[in-house]
Amino acid sequence: MTAENGDANESFDKIIDVRGLYCPEPVFRTKIEIEKLGIGDKLKIIADDPESEEDITKWAEKTGHNLLSLEKKDNELEFIIKKTK
Repeated sequence: MTAENGDANESFDKIIDVRGLYCPEPVFRTKIEIEKLGIGDKLKIIADDPESEEDITKWAEKTGHNLLSLEKKDNELEFIIKKTK
């Protein structure tokens, strides 16, 4: 995967691609992958389900993880979440 725009200087500990999956699967996959990471690690999620914007944002708030960024590119959403606990 190549870095584009602001991603050039970003580092991620894990990237998951949940394109083609629909609610609630993107949130489930995000939860599973975050649990595998260490505190302070960053997870990048690429999704194309429009519901993911609200679902993943609310999940991060509810679980206390930091949503560092949400970027919309065409029909895709790219989230960066930092594990906090």
